[in-house]
Amino acid sequence: MAQDTPGPAVAAAPAPVPGEGQSRSTVRVAIGALLLGMLLAALDQTIVSTALPTIVSDLGGLEHLSWVVTAYLLASTAATPLWGKLGDQYGRKKLFQTAIVIFLIGSALCGIARDMPQLIGFRALQGLGGGGLIVLSMAIVGDIVPPRERGRYQGLFGAVFGGTSVLGPLLGGLFVDHLSWRWVFYVNLPIGIVALLVIAAALHIPARRVPHRIDYLGTFLIAVVATCLVLMTSLGGTTYSWSSWQIVFLAVLGLVLLVPFVLVERRAAEPVLPLQLFRVHTFALCSVIGFVVGFAMFGSMTYLPTFLQVVHGVTPTMSGVHMLPMVAGMLISSTGSGQIVSRTGRYKVFPIAGTAIMTLGLLLLHQLGPATSTAVMSAYFFVFGFGLGLVMQVLVLIVQNAVGYENLGVATSGATFFRSIGASFGVSVFGTIFTNKLGPRITDALAGATLPPGITPTTLQADPRAVYRLPAAQRTGVLAAYSQSITDVFLYAVPPALVAFALAWLLKEEPLRASVTAPDTAEVLSSNPVERSSLEECARALSVLGSREGRRKVYEKITRSAGLDLVPAATWMLLRIHRFGSAEPFLLAERSDVPLRLVTEAARQLEARGLAVRDGLPLVLTDEGRRQAELLFRAREQMLADLLGDWWTAADRPHDLKELVRALNAELCGSDAERPHNGDERDHRPP
Repeated sequence: MAQDTPGPAVAAAPAPVPGEGQSRSTVRVAIGALLLGMLLAALDQTIVSTALPTIVSDLGGLEHLSWVVTAYLLASTAATPLWGKLGDQYGRKKLFQTAIVIFLIGSALCGIARDMPQLIGFRALQGLGGGGLIVLSMAIVGDIVPPRERGRYQGLFGAVFGGTSVLGPLLGGLFVDHLSWRWVFYVNLPIGIVALLVIAAALHIPARRVPHRIDYLGTFLIAVVATCLVLMTSLGGTTYSWSSWQIVFLAVLGLVLLVPFVLVERRAAEPVLPLQLFRVHTFALCSVIGFVVGFAMFGSMTYLPTFLQVVHGVTPTMSGVHMLPMVAGMLISSTGSGQIVSRTGRYKVFPIAGTAIMTLGLLLLHQLGPATSTAVMSAYFFVFGFGLGLVMQVLVLIVQNAVGYENLGVATSGATFFRSIGASFGVSVFGTIFTNKLGPRITDALAGATLPPGITPTTLQADPRAVYRLPAAQRTGVLAAYSQSITDVFLYAVPPALVAFALAWLLKEEPLRASVTAPDTAEVLSSNPVERSSLEECARALSVLGSREGRRKVYEKITRSAGLDLVPAATWMLLRIHRFGSAEPFLLAERSDVPLRLVTEAARQLEARGLAVRDGLPLVLTDEGRRQAELLFRAREQMLADLLGDWWTAADRPHDLKELVRALNAELCGSDAERPHNGDERDHRPP
């Protein structure tokens, strides 16, 4: 145990913790509202994909399809760091409500858009709010939920992302088939209004302000650089030729602005992307690999529904069903790989295997055609998704393991930032390749053919539904043009995937810190970068580990470490009596998940050993009982500290990290629900 730990650690009343003074029902209602907010942003990442072919058919401009997705991605990625820091500085409740309002305004405007430029602009506004919904909802959990319970509640947010990745494409298809594509956006309005009302009434956040020197200029510059380069890749060869002054200007502007961005980041007190991180070999490699993963993942998920609906003629709803094997493969492998790495400490094999399988998946997707059976497509989709999942979660874990505590938060957000930027580039590059290939192929397929009135090669390129107004003979050629143009994009993604595969071999496998746990599903599937401080990352990890603390072997371990001889249930009860001053065994069993038989047995042992005596019905500790409880408390605190490894043993260990360990340790010694509050019990909390 570090020498700076005062003693006795449990002699004073514990410091106020998040959620204290609020009933469980109030906290649960507030969590429900936060989940609704998260649902809005998570759903919007997936629900649009199956509606895109219908949207471009109604509004025209298939060549701009990618920007419906890219505008949202760029806006939410650029805004995420600002939402996080502004929430720290000015209060998260008002900022979260503001994010919901912006998101709802954007959703309503998207629903009434009359052309593609309007829709793209409104999607950017929606993305601006969406970035705030994700980062603030996860941050607010830490404000209202005690450390001990955070792991469980954060798991709910991960479940929302996992659920929407499955349901989103299906819902999008259902709305298109039975209502209108505009309901893809309108559905956000009732959900958002309910979330706003519940948050206003039930969300009470302790007043805590963390001042920041926000890097506005750095955020603006990196957003402009990314926008210039994405515009260049999406407009080049389609709207403008690659040699046009517009494309050359965008390329030059993007590269030139990198210079002031580097200068600003070197001097910024809290840079949006600390440049010194690139000196860390592992971070640099993971950033590039993450970029490629985002590139392949979002690019494919944007264009595969178009392939299914146009080439195979399935309904929007069924295109969502066909995408499920990919999502299943991604969820299975990402969850499994993260858990295996956390338990074995071995991680290098996963990015190597994942990038290899992802590359194989891209080659298989390139083989898709009009005659490909559903079973074969499902197998190809599963392979591709499985490869993506093997890489996505492990990359975050590897980065966290490679940096010191002071860089833990920014390194995590930096790694996921590059995946988000890769997603934007992937969608735009896939769109450019698709558009450049489609036009000439449709023209060649219809050469010399007599077309029905109102249909031209340009019409067929802008409106996929017009294909089915062609005679069967001509339709076959056009469908083949669509099929080849879409599947070609997967072949062009193979070289970047091979680069990622080669880079994965260069990763160094270092001993894994015990506190580096598998990231949340929300972090893995979200298009937004993670935005947490180093302390918040440690709190997340320790709360996940702490949520597993009720196991018998943990109490056996801390009992041995303290040099005592007690059954696990007696250790459990001794810590709770010491925290709250007294405990009535029957009521304690009623309020916890420990069987009454074990609680009764523990009480008997404490009384027999002279560690506790009856004060009426409740048990209170003797002097010897308090001494042994303090030994157990310190043993558990040391166990938590050991999980932090060199982050804890560093000579300049931050004070807030010490406070985090103490707060979590106190919570693990008894939750607020177990606190004596019955009229027959007295609170004998030590002075």
